[in-house]
Amino acid sequence: MLGEIIAIGNELTSGRIPNTTSGFAAHHLFKAGFDIYAMHTIGDTPKLIGEALKRALGRVDFVLVTGGLGTTDDDLTTVAVSEALNRPTMPNLEILSLIRKHLDANTGQPVSSLEKLAWLPEGAEALNAQSKMSGFQLIHDGKPIFFLPGIPHQMRTLLVEQVLPRLATWYKGSRLNSVQQVFKIFGIQESDINSAVEALPLDKDVEIGYYPVFPEVHLSMTIRGNNKTKTEQLAKETSRLLKQTLGSALYGRDQDTLQSVVGELLQKRNKKLSVAESCTGGLISYLVTSIAGSSAYYLGGVTSYADSMKTTYLDVDESTLKTYGAVSKEVATAMVEGMRKQSSADISLSVTGIAGPDGGSVEKPVGTVFIGIADQEDTRVERFLFTGNRYEIQQLTAQTALDIVRRSLLETE
Repeated sequence: MLGEIIAIGNELTSGRIPNTTSGFAAHHLFKAGFDIYAMHTIGDTPKLIGEALKRALGRVDFVLVTGGLGTTDDDLTTVAVSEALNRPTMPNLEILSLIRKHLDANTGQPVSSLEKLAWLPEGAEALNAQSKMSGFQLIHDGKPIFFLPGIPHQMRTLLVEQVLPRLATWYKGSRLNSVQQVFKIFGIQESDINSAVEALPLDKDVEIGYYPVFPEVHLSMTIRGNNKTKTEQLAKETSRLLKQTLGSALYGRDQDTLQSVVGELLQKRNKKLSVAESCTGGLISYLVTSIAGSSAYYLGGVTSYADSMKTTYLDVDESTLKTYGAVSKEVATAMVEGMRKQSSADISLSVTGIAGPDGGSVEKPVGTVFIGIADQEDTRVERFLFTGNRYEIQQLTAQTALDIVRRSLLETE
């Protein structure tokens, strides 16, 4: 079954607010077995809204419209639908009563612009008449159209609790069984991944897509079929092939992040981590502690941006700094060993580098980074040369450092 999504609002077309609702809707509709033919973003112009709606009805099986259902003068979706489909607006008495009770309880005013929410096109059914922002459904020429508020949390609730169940009932038995997984990869170029995957004997029903999400590459696997058991079995076999091919560069799937995977590995092995940062300015600590429950495995860190901080808190010798410079293998070694000594962590990290845009030299250009890792057995330091702006170099440094921890933990399995 094909659907189309239309997002409405001048705040979207002007770029003031990003359109997050369409992507959320498309993702959940696809998971439920529906394909999305197109997604459009339109300003608060009744003529354009009406044209887009009629065009969609001519080529898809259902339409989802978000936005423009509020109480202000520029909320014009209901007016546009009324004019385009020749359905005069009428009050939904249940919603109207709810609004008036709310007004009596809160302001004592019997009439308000809030009542605009109760006026729906003829034949419309409120999706949730117990809420002022109920959204509504129309059946036009035998096709369902769903109108949802543009406020993300309201839209998401109605989509999951009202739209998806109604579509499932409406198109019962005619949807494809779908399996979609996202494989998250770090440390391999997209072109190299593509070459490796192209060589695999994948079934014709397997659809592969690549999505660079800096600094990673996400590979999507999509399989659709009429037989649920066969679809799931094919997905299982394809996942096995992809995992085997991608090897250790595959760090997770779907909702995983590098920091969440590292956290799980640390917890599983009962290891504690500490971090000494310079050029990343605390970014690694931020990423690690963004995961709920990270206190179970993260002891803390030192952001030693100035040389004096390196000597005071990490016991880096001043002579080492003077001889080799702050951005060096020797200083990265001293930082990580000092961090591990100070924290008594099982694993410690250190990063020192030149994020730019200034500070580079012929010997150490911008993007030069040293990353150290120390555990009970030894200390290792690697030199990297990252490219990009300051933000990108810092992100690459932080993610690479986490990946080094991940790979180190995997080696102990």
